Amino acid sequence: MSLYNISNKHLTALSPTSFSAEGLQERQDLQEALKRCIDAIAPDCLVISEEFSDWEDSRRRIDLLAIDKNANLVVIELKRDEVGAHMELQALRYAAMISTMTFDKACEYFAQYLQKEGSELNARETILDFVDLDESSLDDFGNDVRIVLASADFGKELTTSVLWLRDKGIDISCVRLTPYKYKGDVLIDASQIIPVPEAEEYQVKFREKRAEQRSSSQKSEKDYSEYSYKGQTYNKRHLALALVTDWIEKNQPTSLERVLVSFNDTVRRRIAILAEDIPQGRIRRFHSDEDSLITLSSGEIIAISNQWGLENTTRLIEFVGKSGLIVEKVN
Repeated sequence: MSLYNISNKHLTALSPTSFSAEGLQERQDLQEALKRCIDAIAPDCLVISEEFSDWEDSRRRIDLLAIDKNANLVVIELKRDEVGAHMELQALRYAAMISTMTFDKACEYFAQYLQKEGSELNARETILDFVDLDESSLDDFGNDVRIVLASADFGKELTTSVLWLRDKGIDISCVRLTPYKYKGDVLIDASQIIPVPEAEEYQVKFREKRAEQRSSSQKSEKDYSEYSYKGQTYNKRHLALALVTDWIEKNQPTSLERVLVSFNDTVRRRIAILAEDIPQGRIRRFHSDEDSLITLSSGEIIAISNQWGLENTTRLIEFVGKSGLIVEKVN
C-alpha cells in the first residue's frame, strides 16, 4: 500500500524511505516521539515508565511500559529495522517478569518517570483517574499483560509466532511503522497489521465481556467490613469521614496542607481536597454534600475522599488511635 498526495486532481505517490536513511535513531528519535503520542501505536494507554529495568540483568529493558483503560499492564517494544527480529520472544520475557507488579509498585515507577520528565502530576491519582479505579478495587489492577510490537516491518517467522500466541490467548499486536518522504519531511504511516482492525473490534468486545463476567464473579468476594465507632456502625467510606472529621476537631490543623502532611505517610494518598477545587468529573470520589464538608480554622472548606479500601482503612484506624479515637471491627 502507498500513500498519495492529491493536488489539482492528480495523485502523486509519496516516496517510501527508511528510518536509518533519514538518520532517525530507535531510542533517541522514534521512542522519544512515540512516548509523547502513544495513541499512534497503542490507543487509550498511559506510559508509566521508559527503559524499564527492575531486575538483576540490567541489560534487559522494556522500551515503554504503559497501562490501558482496563487497568492492564502493556509492554511496548520498538524496532526501527524491517524484520523486528526476536521482538516477540523478548516481549514475552518482559511480560512474564512484570506480571506480578502491584498497583503500589506501578505508582512508584510512574512517579520516577514523571520526575524524570519534569512533571508535577501525582502518580497515584493520575493512574486512578486514568483507569477509573478506586481504593476498594485495586485488586483489579494488572490482571492481564498486553504486548504491543512496533517496527518498520515484521518477518514471516515473527508474524507466524504472533498469530500462534494470539490463538493461545496472549494479547499481542503488531503495528507497522512505514516512513515516507514528503517535501523534505518524514511522514509515518502507523498501521496495525495483527490483528486486523475488524478482528480487533470483535476481540475487544470479547475481552470486555470476559472482564465484565470476571467482575461479576468477584463481587461476592469484595470486602464489606463494618466498624463500630462511638456507638454507631459504619462501612469503610463513612467511617473514614467520621474519623478524619473527629481527628481534625481534636487536633485543629491550621490548613489543608497540615492535614495532608499529617496523614501522608500513614494513608499514602491525598485524602482531602479544597471543596472548590474538586474537578467536576471526580466529584463522586469525595464526600461533597454540604453536611460532610469540613471548615478549618483557616477558613478553608475541605472535602474528604470516599475511596477507602481495607488496607488504607486499617492504616487510618491505627493512626487516629494514637489520638484516642477507638474503632472496633464488627465483621
